Amino acid sequence: MKILLTGSNGLLGQKIVYALRQHPDVKLLATARGPNRIKTQQGYEYSEMDIENPVQVADVFDRFKPDCVIHAAAMTNVDACELNPATCNKANIEATANLISVSKIYNCHFIFISTDFVFDGTAGPYSEEDAPNPLSVYADSKLKGEQMVRQSGLDWCIIRTIIIYGVTDDAQRSNMVLWVKNSLEQKKTITIITDQFRSPTLAEDLADACIQAALRKAKGIYHVSGSETMSIIDMAYRIADFFGLDKSFIKPITSAELNQPAKRPPKTGFNIQKATAELSYSPHSLNEGLIIVAKQLAEKRL
Repeated sequence: MKILLTGSNGLLGQKIVYALRQHPDVKLLATARGPNRIKTQQGYEYSEMDIENPVQVADVFDRFKPDCVIHAAAMTNVDACELNPATCNKANIEATANLISVSKIYNCHFIFISTDFVFDGTAGPYSEEDAPNPLSVYADSKLKGEQMVRQSGLDWCIIRTIIIYGVTDDAQRSNMVLWVKNSLEQKKTITIITDQFRSPTLAEDLADACIQAALRKAKGIYHVSGSETMSIIDMAYRIADFFGLDKSFIKPITSAELNQPAKRPPKTGFNIQKATAELSYSPHSLNEGLIIVAKQLAEKRL
């Protein structure tokens, strides 16, 4: 099977590459804008591809002729999307349209990575049948991407997820776990939301679900996240406790006080039974995930 991956330099993308690069039944083409930032460059192909450039997309597809596309690239900074809607829509809607258009030529199985933010957060945890109601430019762009995928005529799969964390080869890239850990190690005061609830997802778990969806040619929507739903501040406290860091630098704040440009859903969380049954999905607990993160950080220092 020939799999083309977008966003391979991102956290999820890197985990998919590492999991698939030695897979005996898969030929993988990793793609991203700019050079390959993954440390290990054997066992897969890499091609620069700007998904906003339809000519470049067509050229890469024509050379590789994929059977399956895992579309993991996106503009995900929620406030930046709110402040720059045209940039967000180009990255998340127009680029997805480019990929769908070329995927039709090769009749690709199309896997689209989406988000819990398509929901308004008034009735979490959510199942795949629940009706979306996006609150932000980012959320709306991801829902429009979903709708295009569903109307594409391709065999499609949408995987929605929540707060991804993990370790990448690129030290410039951060996420909730690394940000809290690094800030507290530097004794920086950080303000953390008290009234939003999420299910943190280990990047390796999400990557495994994406790979299983590709190998099994899964169709439909799947909710893929950690199994524990907690407040964001509770997540921060648990990260601090795990790494033995001083929690007094964590300052509680409400959503209203923080007043971010983009509105967030108060409580999401997912029912993950469908992914468990059909993709053999079995997520790590937050504590288990932090053990994996700590081990990978220690290996990076060697």
